Amino acid sequence: MDYYLKCNICNEKYGSNYAGQICGSCSGLLEVQYKKKVEPNLDAESFWDYEDQLPKSKYRHYLLGMTPLVRAHESRSLFMKMEIQNPTHSFKDRGSAVELAKAAEYGFNEVVCASTGNMAYSISYYSKLYGLRSQVFISTDANKDKINDIESVGDAQVHWVKGDFNKALAQAEAYSKKHKAFLTGDYCYRKEGQKTVAYEVMQQVRSLTHLIVPVGNATLISGVYKALKEMKAADKIRKMPKIIGVQASGCMPLVRAFKLRKPLSYERPRTKADAIAVGLPTFGNQAMEAFKETKGYAVAVNDRELEAEKEHLYENYGIVAELGGVASLAAYRKAGIKENDRAVAIISGANV
Repeated sequence: MDYYLKCNICNEKYGSNYAGQICGSCSGLLEVQYKKKVEPNLDAESFWDYEDQLPKSKYRHYLLGMTPLVRAHESRSLFMKMEIQNPTHSFKDRGSAVELAKAAEYGFNEVVCASTGNMAYSISYYSKLYGLRSQVFISTDANKDKINDIESVGDAQVHWVKGDFNKALAQAEAYSKKHKAFLTGDYCYRKEGQKTVAYEVMQQVRSLTHLIVPVGNATLISGVYKALKEMKAADKIRKMPKIIGVQASGCMPLVRAFKLRKPLSYERPRTKADAIAVGLPTFGNQAMEAFKETKGYAVAVNDRELEAEKEHLYENYGIVAELGGVASLAAYRKAGIKENDRAVAIISGANV
């Protein structure tokens, strides 16, 4: 769709030819605003059936999305959305397919990102498909298996950072400015790709009451919320399900802000769930809005609960997922969801 970009802070507007995702005036996050009302396709048969609900670009139709939905054995109210079936085994591919198409469209030869692992793996994968170099900034504490995945897909150059994701993010943004590389990651184009998860879920499960989403940078939960608003505005759904955001108790700035009704503040990550170990979520304020508008809430789960859920998923379904990937399942156990409700837990990643 034809669109423009609008800054979430200063309201500055940019045309679709603006080759960036951060405001040139105040460095705020940009948001994709469509020139026409979005009409979500709830009869899609492939990811690219959603192309008309995405920012206009010259997309290459690589296979991704349309991930399976599995009904849980132990509860008739629970369904699991298997995002681990994407090419690099996480939901990140949805956003990367959009971001890398835009980078190629704008004529960049190089992209850069900060990551805890899954993001960089996905961006490196799609960068190679589009013939672009990728620069990855990642903590020295990152999961070494994920580093192997990143390096296995080809041309990614890894820059080690002594610090957590937020420090890596600052260095990635600095690299982008200095070397004129396209800045990828948790920004507006990724959000547009990742919102398609909600389109699929609402097509697969009618009368959904709860949508449980793992939270790192909150880009996925923000995208899901945007998609639900689009569907509601287009009369595709009657009511938005409650959005439940899940963080690890060792890194829960969003949960803390929600419960204390205070602004978001940085929290040093202390969790083994590296995929959701983000001390200050980029889209945290939009996640807070999503909770308010859908009557949802934020939940924290500890590493012991995540380990147990990971084992349960493998022993009962033969499915391997990482700790952050099963955070939604651990949250379901303690969210008080009733048997006559219909809840979808997003299984977000399996890079272990």
